[in-house]
Amino acid sequence: MRRLGRVEEIVHDPTEGVYPTSSDYVHALEVRGIERLLFVAGTVGLRPDGTPGETLEEQLELIWSSIGTILADAGLTVANIVRITSYLGDASYAGANAAARNAALGDRRVPTSAIVAELLVPDWLVEVEVVAAA
Repeated sequence: MRRLGRVEEIVHDPTEGVYPTSSDYVHALEVRGIERLLFVAGTVGLRPDGTPGETLEEQLELIWSSIGTILADAGLTVANIVRITSYLGDASYAGANAAARNAALGDRRVPTSAIVAELLVPDWLVEVEVVAAA
């Protein structure tokens, strides 16, 4: 159990009857005592001028920087994130995406999904959406 203000989080990560999770995510996270939910639109690796980062790593840095800025605008931080969905332009991006997510979250583990999909613009390599609770 983790508390963030009045919000209480309880991890549900059973070890029997379902496949095991890895060290960087959990099957489910119960959130109690919330007053607010923030749904962040899919965020892509664009610079403030709207141009995409040149590499996968740069786009991932831009994505997590933008998410941090969006959360801060709502008075939240990555500590408030309770769900992450990543859309990858190629399955080979999974490792870099997980590394960027883990760098952003530190030791925080939340339910995550990574989906391989064709993104709207060919220069966009990854798109990440989050849900935050407070």
